[in-house]
This record gives sequence, structure tokens and C-alpha cells, in this order.
Amino acid sequence: MYHKFLLAASRRAAFKRVLLACPLTRAVAERFVAGESWATARPAIADLIDRGLTVAVDFLGEDTHDAAQAATMVCNYLAILDNIEREGWAASAEVSVKLSAIGLRLPDGENIARDNVGQLAQRAREIGTVVTIDMEDCSLTDRTIRLVKAVRQDYPELGVALQAQLKRTEADCRDVDAPGARIRLCKGAYDSPAAVAYHTAHEVDLSFVRSLKVLMEGQGTPLVATHDPIMIEIAQELAAHSNRGLKDFEFQMLYGVRPIEQERLVDLGHPVRVYVPFGADWYCYLIRRLADSPANLLFFLRALLPTK
Repeated sequence: MYHKFLLAASRRAAFKRVLLACPLTRAVAERFVAGESWATARPAIADLIDRGLTVAVDFLGEDTHDAAQAATMVCNYLAILDNIEREGWAASAEVSVKLSAIGLRLPDGENIARDNVGQLAQRAREIGTVVTIDMEDCSLTDRTIRLVKAVRQDYPELGVALQAQLKRTEADCRDVDAPGARIRLCKGAYDSPAAVAYHTAHEVDLSFVRSLKVLMEGQGTPLVATHDPIMIEIAQELAAHSNRGLKDFEFQMLYGVRPIEQERLVDLGHPVRVYVPFGADWYCYLIRRLADSPANLLFFLRALLPTK
């Protein structure tokens, strides 16, 4: 219930103004967001790579209103790829992109976004890394999958995220699976109607397991995006049952969430990628992290309490 309330409240301008005006909100955001610029995010990325983790870098921003703004976002991502090349991190760092940030919601948005993804995928290939497309709210699911399949004709390494909270996801896992395909499965953090989404944690968990089984038995590389210890254990069991080695799938976790578990899995020999967001437009991302779990919300509320 708190998840639905928080997401709904976050869309109210007054609620947003209050949170952004509170100095402690920014302090809490620093737990989940690596900085507002590449210069401030770079030390966090370097530290993760030095500790044997890999990263998916996300430049925050979702509300793109015109083609020029989308082009600016593409330039931001090209600069990130240039920085990854300059640092020699291509084997350890990829980029994660929201299609709404590069034009999908605009008139003729699919064509604009497809061209922009092609630019990014080409530059990523040139430096030896890849791009993964984030999944957003359910209104964009069809267009996102359609675009990914189109771009994969030239860039089969293009990754895509799917959300277990959507009732369609088990079928989507089969639809986007292919040799070499990289498919990130997460539970999902958007408020979707009951007609298309599961609304209880138990239903989402069951969908996650069903979808993960499809991916483990498929031809691509499952990217298991979860912090849930039960789902982590199930992923290991499904991988063993499908004769996948430790390097034949990947765990993914969010920056600032369960760092000790990230290192434990690396010590066991699993590839672990940390999703590292940065940028000034961090409000929507922070709200989804607070809505993800009671622990994150409690951390935020404790920060707001006066200290002695």
C-alpha cells in the first residue's frame, strides 16, 4: 500500500517541492545516486571496478519534451562512453538508457529513439562495451520491445530490461530471447494498473521465478536484477539445473543497496554488475528507490528525524 501511495504522491507538484526543498532529501539521495556529474560519479565507479564488480552507468533524466532535448541526452551518453574508453573501463562498464529520455514519447518517437539508440550502440561497439535499454512504465512496453528487436538486427548485443510485475513478462522473455541476447529481469518499480500487473509481492515473486526459468533455459544471457536473497538462491538453483556455469548469467544490483551481498557473490565467482545512476535529475529515481522497499523508506524517514 505504501508503494502505491508514495508513487502517486510523488507526481504531485507540492509534494515534489517539499522534498526537494529539504536539505536531507539530497543527503539521502547520495546513498542511491553516485553524483550529479561524471566528475562526482567517477570515484564511485572506479571503487566498484577496483573491487571486482562491473557497472551499468545511467544518466538520469526521463522528461524529454523535444527532439533537441533528446539529442542533448544522446550527447551526454556519448560523453559517458568516451569517458569509459578514456579510463580503460570498456570491459567493466556499460551504459543503461531509458528510451523516454532519448525521444520515445515525442511525435514520431519510435523513429527518433531508434536512430538515437543506433548511435549509442555503434559507439559502444567501437569501444568494446554495450548498451542496455531500461524498461519503463507499462505504456511504453510494446514500443520498447518493438524498438529493441528492430535495433538488434544490426546490434544483437543490445540488452533490454523486463519487469516481473507485468503479467506479460513471461511471454516477453520468450519473445526477446535469442543467441547472445542480454535480458535483465527485475521485479519492477512502476505503478501499473491491475489489468496488466501483479500487485502483491507473492504474485510478483512467482512471476519473477517463472520468467527467470524461461531465461535460464533460453539462448541468451540472463541478467538477474534482484536484492532478494530468496530470488538469488533460486537463480543459482535454476542456473545449475539448466547447466549454466557461473559466468553464463549475471547478478545485477543497485548502487547503494546491499553492497556486502554484492561482494559476497563476487567472492563466489559470480559476475555482479552494479547499476550506477548519476545526474541532476534524480528526483524520480529516488522516489522509486524509496518505494522499492520498507527498508529504504525507513532509512529516509530516520534521516528526517532530529538528532540529539
